[in-house]
Amino acid sequence: MEQDPYRFFRIEAAELSEQLSRGVLSLGAGAPAEHVPKLLRAAHTLKGAARVVKHRALAERAHALEELLSPLRERAESPASDVVDVLLTVTDAIAKLTRELSPVPAPPAPAARVEEELPPAQTDGAELDAFVEGISEVGVQLRAVRGSAAALERMHHLAALLANHIERALPVEASSSQSSVLASARSIAGELEDLAEQAERAVTSGIDQTERELSQVQGSAERLRLAPCRVIAGALERTVHDTARELGKRVAFIMTGADVRLDAQMLGRARSALVQAVRNAVAHGIELPDERARLEKSTEGTVEVRIERRGNRVVFVCRDDGRGVDVDAIRRAAERSGALVRGASVAPHELIGLLLRGGISTARAVTEMAGRGIGLDIVREAAEALGGKASLESIPGVGTTVELVVPLALSSMDALLVRVGDVVAAVPLEAVKAVLRLSDQEFARTERGPSIVLDGQFVPVVPLEQPLLRGRSEKENGRARQVVVVRGASATAAFIVERLVGVESIVVRGLPALTPTAPVVLGASLDVDGLARLVLDPDALVAAALGEREMVRERTPESSLPLLVVDDSLTTRMLERSILESAGYEVELAASAEEALEKVALRRYGLFLVDVEMPGMNGFEFVEKTRSHAVPAILVSSRSSREDLARGREVGASAYVVKAEFDQRMLLDTIRGLVAQ
Repeated sequence: MEQDPYRFFRIEAAELSEQLSRGVLSLGAGAPAEHVPKLLRAAHTLKGAARVVKHRALAERAHALEELLSPLRERAESPASDVVDVLLTVTDAIAKLTRELSPVPAPPAPAARVEEELPPAQTDGAELDAFVEGISEVGVQLRAVRGSAAALERMHHLAALLANHIERALPVEASSSQSSVLASARSIAGELEDLAEQAERAVTSGIDQTERELSQVQGSAERLRLAPCRVIAGALERTVHDTARELGKRVAFIMTGADVRLDAQMLGRARSALVQAVRNAVAHGIELPDERARLEKSTEGTVEVRIERRGNRVVFVCRDDGRGVDVDAIRRAAERSGALVRGASVAPHELIGLLLRGGISTARAVTEMAGRGIGLDIVREAAEALGGKASLESIPGVGTTVELVVPLALSSMDALLVRVGDVVAAVPLEAVKAVLRLSDQEFARTERGPSIVLDGQFVPVVPLEQPLLRGRSEKENGRARQVVVVRGASATAAFIVERLVGVESIVVRGLPALTPTAPVVLGASLDVDGLARLVLDPDALVAAALGEREMVRERTPESSLPLLVVDDSLTTRMLERSILESAGYEVELAASAEEALEKVALRRYGLFLVDVEMPGMNGFEFVEKTRSHAVPAILVSSRSSREDLARGREVGASAYVVKAEFDQRMLLDTIRGLVAQ
């Protein structure tokens, strides 16, 4: 098979092409003259690399860009708009040739339609999920192999004891035959001891190394699903530039949150909505320079895109400082289209909301930029496709804000890992204000409870068990405490933790339907063993510490028998275990009904929590087979038809939980009622 000649050049060319496009746009936006040498270096690097791989067309375009940029190096002022247009034409050609380097041919996209260009290809998300779950399963198996290492250690110890006993058993006056036999046995025992020691070292070292490598592979695999938001910045900035140029407006583009890393598929869908939002902002919101001057505004308008995490949501905001929405014009357009009855009494915010439905345009004429009434409904549809919602707010003369709020699928963050009992939790590092080690005497006693003094202010202190483990509390014992100070949106609180585990870059997964409902839980991250680490919401933590949210204390479980969770999804197994262990139950796991049957044959359980849809034997069949054990069983499923509920009763299930209607408190109450019978 012939080696790919562009294997490394493809990556370098894509990076350089993006740098050149963004750089030329910056020149058009008034970037200083010292920006030009950077562009020249990038063009020169691209030209040289293209020549090495014998890609003549790219080398020629890069050379042409050098020729255009060179005269600008000595000028103090920004290049004229027509020069920028020529530069952009060349960078467009470079970008097109770079995309064509892909080993998998892709259908060409029109250069003038920025919103139709696709982001860099991403690996299939489902395949990556399966891969990551497979790594976690291997981690679980490694824990079992570590038990073998313990057995080897025991073997080593026994071999040493055997050698010692043989040594002591050798008579002072032994015949030559006795001496020979005992000496041979002693030699064998010694050799056995050495072999056991070597095997123990090799197995332990191999397991340690494999676990480290698995952790690295798992992190890399999960991050393949993520992309930094900066990858969509070029398309948004180019849309603003092209729209403003065509309409004769001056507009600056600002983007914040570019370093936030999100699920690439989510980002791709949000990108098309944001392209439409920024185009609308320029076409409908930003005024012409003369009009802005009459209004005593800067002649250059601003369009800002901001991306941020809010709890278990990600928010995309597009804001402009233009004229705002003309409510009267919306009313007239809605009446003309039949969307509104003439003379009907409708509040201004309801009229503004009509723009998100589509079919309404306030433009006076149909142009390439506006007039068809198919603008902001694209934003709404993208939000709905992602399971979120879109909203629109406007202040006349001040500007308009479009906001997309969608559930967080995947994102990455740096987090401080802390241990509370058997639970490892992650606190977003950006919200950690301080980490302290304090004795009981250093806590201030206030009317609202224990506090610490930080920056001249009293900060409330609570054990992290209180909001996280729902009511358990660490007893005071006089020893020094680890305290993590967390900054919320509007206040600060401190939390006592058992131990600091360390700082780690983690991938946060959105929680599925069957998850803890405590408001402090933001999402989950899996370690290499597949164990769920709950990611905490700083705002909710602080609110809990300040007593703004009711935290329910759970009663101590009455069952001393373990509960068996049966589910083929690793993530669901771990999260269900977190719920039950937080409520004080001992929990065992099975990845299939067949594995669960093997466990049931070996010991007694207080309750079965069983997924219905599993490969091989399903949950109905498992409950039917274990009916004779007289153990209560709860079936869990996304299926909620009358037939499924009836089937559950027929096979002997004590309860049936529908994931879409899941309530953690109700589940725990049901379990208490069943195990107490």
